[in-house]
Amino acid sequence: MAANVEIYTWSTCPFCIRAKALLDRKGVEYTEHCIDGDEAARSKMSQRANGRRSVPQIFINDHHIGGCDDITALNAQGKLDPLLQTS
Repeated sequence: MAANVEIYTWSTCPFCIRAKALLDRKGVEYTEHCIDGDEAARSKMSQRANGRRSVPQIFINDHHIGGCDDITALNAQGKLDPLLQTS
């Protein structure tokens, strides 16, 4: 079974687009929660993300990874692929 990946985004956010492109290059299926202007959804995301309100916010198997810089750093360190392996 593949890892459960969720990403909270805004449709025009360049960091969101960059994070999704990284996941797409890796062939990762993910659930996108586009929260454009939806304050209730943003509040829910913020609760899950330890108070962070910026987008994107990325979760792998319900574990908060962080944003675009965080997932890019994990990838550069070789730590992203193990997280995306079958659970």
